[in-house]
Amino acid sequence: MQPQAEAAGPPSVRVAWYRRLYVQVVLAIVVGALLGHFFPDLGLSLKPLGDGFIALVKMIIAPVIFITVATGIAGMRDMTSVGGVAAKALIYFFTVSTFALVVGLVVANVVRPGAGLDIDPASLDPAAVAQYAQTAHEQTLSGFLLAIIPETLISALTSGSILQALLVAILTGVAIALTRPRSDLVHDMLVAGGEVVFKLVHMLMKLAPIGAFGAIAFTIGSFGIGTLAQLAGLVATFYITSLLFVLLVLGAIAWAGGFSILSLIRFLREELLLVLGTSSSEAALPSLLEKLEVAGCRRSVVGLVVPTGYSFNLDGTNIYMTLAALFIAQALGIELSLGEQVSLVLVAMVSSKGAAGVTGAGFVILAATLSVVPSVPVAGMALILGIDRFMSECRALTNFIGNAVATIVVAKWEGALDKERLAAAMAGRPFPLPPRDSERHERTTIGHEPAVAAAADRA
Repeated sequence: MQPQAEAAGPPSVRVAWYRRLYVQVVLAIVVGALLGHFFPDLGLSLKPLGDGFIALVKMIIAPVIFITVATGIAGMRDMTSVGGVAAKALIYFFTVSTFALVVGLVVANVVRPGAGLDIDPASLDPAAVAQYAQTAHEQTLSGFLLAIIPETLISALTSGSILQALLVAILTGVAIALTRPRSDLVHDMLVAGGEVVFKLVHMLMKLAPIGAFGAIAFTIGSFGIGTLAQLAGLVATFYITSLLFVLLVLGAIAWAGGFSILSLIRFLREELLLVLGTSSSEAALPSLLEKLEVAGCRRSVVGLVVPTGYSFNLDGTNIYMTLAALFIAQALGIELSLGEQVSLVLVAMVSSKGAAGVTGAGFVILAATLSVVPSVPVAGMALILGIDRFMSECRALTNFIGNAVATIVVAKWEGALDKERLAAAMAGRPFPLPPRDSERHERTTIGHEPAVAAAADRA
């Protein structure tokens, strides 16, 4: 293994503060919010900037996932390790996600943010949420599973579905691994393609301040800061609950995994600001994949856990589900029994997975959850329709941090975590990744080699 100084590479060039991406994004968010507040019409007209940036990032997500997962799996000797990583990740996802649902339920019962509003159910407008209710009705478990299968191999990379791209990437990686060395040329082509794709990611990230500026200007210009004041109790409860969940629950998981949640947040600050500005965790997905590799997680684990987590590990969304459902019931003066609340949790566990990738997924899952409690009208969702856009930012941030923690933890369980890289990244002095083409001859087996040895092979 190389000495630490050599592994760390040449000293980094000091960058002026105004050229740092996270500083630019912060300034863009502040300026966009002020513009949207004082010039709402102009803020509304800037919506294409945010939509355009998110569309650009989504354009590159499928290729990033495909190349990351396929090349990672192709470098394994033991294919059973793929199933091991997937199984451990799913166990983690369901355990932590279920706990998030329970946290939202407990907080709603203790704080009771909707109590005292005394809204007449007859005054609600069902048409305002009809679209979300209809989409929730159409979501079924069998439909969700069949939707994972693409029409063709190529369509998986063009449909925009993360799970379709993940499925094809896994199958391709396994096929390459089982046909080597005859398929080495295909593997090398994918590795070289990865260099191009990640360079493209870096180019697109330079547009992040523009996207965040347009998105936040539209949000404030469209809904106004006054919308927050009307339902400030629910918004404050949700934000505080999510913050405590990240610091206490995810913080405890991170501590058990050997790292600090605050250090991880600092390490991912650029991505988190991007998520905050765009209200979309997908906007930072390509960058997260690379950052977790820099933090010492083996590429094959990152490629499997992160995309799967974007559909199955939605901690922020789960807190929102039970908290918002009970808020609506309380606001309408409806008291739910313990059995009805348990039913809410059970349905939310399934619906939060089945609605992944659906437009307006947060509202769709809420509609599906409320459908199991006939005493609470789905039309009650209209009460929070105006502030859902503000809540989505907190959901996205919590989901994003949760998936980063999950990936590092699963990598540690699999013996696929370079602790030196992790410590350096958490200390703010990350080691640069070796060139991707240096992995062309890598033949590793997850879980069968010490992390330090794996790092030496990569070096």
